[in-house]
Order: sequence, then structure tokens, then C-alpha cells
Amino acid sequence: MKKIEEFFQLKENGSNFSTELIAGLSTFFAMSYIIFVNPAILSQTGMPYQGVFLATIISSALATLFIGLFANVPYALAPGMGLNAFFTYTVVFSLGFTWQEALAMVFICGLFNIFITVTKFRQLIIKAIPDSLQHAIGAGVGLFVAYIGIKNAGFINFTTEAANITAVNGQPFDATQSVFEGGLATINSTGATLPEISTFTDQTSLLALFGLILTIFLLLKNVKGAILIGIVAVSAIYVILNPAALATVNLDQSGLGAAFQDLGVTFGAAFGKEGLLSLFADPSRYPLVIMTIFAFSLSDVFDTIGTFIGTGRASGIFTKEDIDNMDQSSVMNTKLDKALFGDVVGTSLGAIFGTSNTTVYAESTVGISLGGRTGLTSVFVAIAFFLCAFISPFVGLVPSAATAPALIIVGIMMMSAIREIDWSSLEVAIPAFFASVFMAYAYSISYGIAAGFITYCIVKVSLGKTKEIHPILWAASFLFLANFIILAMI
Repeated sequence: MKKIEEFFQLKENGSNFSTELIAGLSTFFAMSYIIFVNPAILSQTGMPYQGVFLATIISSALATLFIGLFANVPYALAPGMGLNAFFTYTVVFSLGFTWQEALAMVFICGLFNIFITVTKFRQLIIKAIPDSLQHAIGAGVGLFVAYIGIKNAGFINFTTEAANITAVNGQPFDATQSVFEGGLATINSTGATLPEISTFTDQTSLLALFGLILTIFLLLKNVKGAILIGIVAVSAIYVILNPAALATVNLDQSGLGAAFQDLGVTFGAAFGKEGLLSLFADPSRYPLVIMTIFAFSLSDVFDTIGTFIGTGRASGIFTKEDIDNMDQSSVMNTKLDKALFGDVVGTSLGAIFGTSNTTVYAESTVGISLGGRTGLTSVFVAIAFFLCAFISPFVGLVPSAATAPALIIVGIMMMSAIREIDWSSLEVAIPAFFASVFMAYAYSISYGIAAGFITYCIVKVSLGKTKEIHPILWAASFLFLANFIILAMI
């Protein structure tokens, strides 16, 4: 135990073993949905479900373990939501690439991200972001996380008419079509889709409401582990109300042997004749391949930067000195340097095993809010992922209603960063508003950052303060605009 405390520097970081354990388990439960959601999305491309299931677990566990041991930070990684949808519905369905070719592009994306991290380019991007925007990104991540929680809790519903539906399962919508092969996965609609408050007559919203009230009460009473207690309590009530759920817990039916057979199909598929070799067999596709890799990379890079800045500055995991000293040496001598490298290694690992981009999860904020300050939190998350290969049915007993209140509470805590912004100055307030609010509105951390960067440039140009815009912000804003144009074209 003493060696563990010394390795992770628990006392120096104001933490202890039990705090890191609670933080790790809480983070895991908050993001455990990805174990089931990711294979459900990627398997639509023809990838074997069980193979993706194991690839998700293994890549998440290895990437999280690596960042915990290498960087000693309390972050968890897994295949990113949004990136897996882009992989399936845009790259495979719309652009016509095979899933093997898509995995090859994810692997190349990972190598590119490793390059820009080792050469300190990603670190320079972070240093170029003004303090006001860094605080806005922190508040924005809070809004984003809370919105995920509110949505998962069923506190809001969305309604749209058929005339407003633009695509179903990534394909143009035909109002006369009533049957969809493979069932309904995603529906795209125009801005006419309206949110409305839940009627709180369904089990999910009622359980989540109870969990939220219980968690708030425990937090106000300063009960240690309040968020984890809330998750466990709601999960227990869910099982009591749905005893049939226990019938699904049968380890003999987990299909572990079959899953490893399917993993053999996805493992290394990115490098075979249907992967990398096929991807570059036709020179006429090179521009499309490059644009697609660019789209993967841009979203991955800025999602991670947003999560690290948003959580690290507010919690003290990354200090201002970490950011200031990132480019002072050719070696990785700060926590943030090491954390950024740990993140990019995860993307390539995921592609090797057979899943879309692996990235840092905003749900890591749950563990951080509970006092997780070191890589030991990540180690516990990784162990939980590894165990899921054998006890995944039990993890399925934790409903979204149990983890949703945790995300809402964490979002509330992260909003404290907003007080550091000078809202009386429009020069500061306009880009800060777009950077923070758009993360929730666009359901994307990277798009929120894009809105903040672009409006920051517009404001400075309008005021004749062009010289105050860092060249990297100019470049990043241009790349974001190019990415939007590319996405519109493809």
C-alpha cells in the first residue's frame, strides 16, 4: 500500500487510496454505457458485435491504464460518442468506405495525433487559448456534461414532425418508408425539433429524479461518496422494480469464447488487404481519404483539449505552470504533456483492436469531483473495464437513470469557472458565450471550441485588435471552417 501511495503521490496530491477507489468506480459507472452503445453503433457497418464489444473493453482499459500510469492523472478513455457515429453513418454509410478502411483511417489519425503531440503542436494550441476562453471552455464542458445527464435522465423529450426529419440511420428520409433494415438507430432533424419537459410518468425519469434529490441531499450534508451512493441506490431500486432484469445475468450466456473469436475478426483488420492496402489502392480516392482523416483528427484533438482544460484548471490537476512550461523542453516534463500523449496512444490502440477513436471522456469529471486526483483513479477504472469482459451482464444492471444525476451534479460543480469571465465586457463575453453554450447546443466539445475561436477572431478584427490574435488561433479557426465545409460536401 505504501508503495502505491508513493508511486501515485497520493499525499502530495491531497488524496488517499479510498478516495481514488470511489472516484474510479464512480467514473466507470458514469461511462459504462459505452460498453453496450459502441458495439450497437459500429456493428451496423458489418463488424461483429461481440468483437467490437471486447475491442471496446480492451482498448478502453489499456488506454485508461496507460494514461493513469504514465501521466498520473485521473482520466478515463473509451471510444468517443459522436466519433463512432461519424465512423458508421458518414464514413461507411455515406462515403462508402468499408469498416476495415475506416479502422485504417482511425489508426492513421492516431499516428498523426501522436506526431502533433510529440512535436508540441497540441501544447502550443493550449497555450494560445486566452484565459477567458479557457474558463469558458471549463464552464462549457460543465454544461455539456449536465446536458448529457438531463437527456439520459429523461427530464426532457424532443418532438418533431415528419416534414422536419432529414435523415434516418444516416440516409435521406422517405416519409413513405415505415420499415428500416436493422431498426432505427439515429434520426436527424432540423431546428424545428423542440424540447419539452418530461411528464415524469415513466420509470426512468422518476428514478433519475429520486437519484438527483438523494444525491443533492447527501452532498449538502457532506456525506463522503454521495454521488456513488446515489448511483448504487438507484440501481438497487431499479432491480427491485424490474426483477426480470436479473434473469439476463447469466455468465454462461455471456458468450466470452465467441466474443474472442469475433475479436479475431476485428483485431488487426485495419492493416490487412481490406484495410490500409485497400484504402490507398485507388489514387482517385486520396483527397477524400485525407479529408476524412482530417475530420476524425480535428474532432478528436479538440475534444481532448476541451476536456483537459475544462476539468484540469478548475480542479488543480493541471496548474497554470503546467500550461506555461509545456514548450520549455523537448521532453514531456509536465502532467499535461504526458496526459496529451496518453490520450493519442489510445486512438491507435482502439483501431488495432477494432473500434473507432478512443478519447478522454468528459464523464471523468465525476471521479474528479469526488476527489480523484491521481492516476490511481484511472487504474481502478481500467480494472473495472477488464472485469467487464467477464461480468458485463452485471454492469448492464446499472441504468442510465442511476448515472444521470451524477452527470448533472458534476455539471453544476464545473459551472464555477464561469465566475472568472468578465461578462461586463462584450469583447470577452461574446466568444466566451459561444465557446460555453455551443458545447451543449451542438452536443460537441470541439464544436463549442470552434464557435469560441471563430467569434474571438471576429471580435478582435472588428475592434482593430488583429495583432492580439495568436497565429495558432487563426490556423485553428481556419481548420474548423474548412472542416465544416468538408462535412457539408461529404
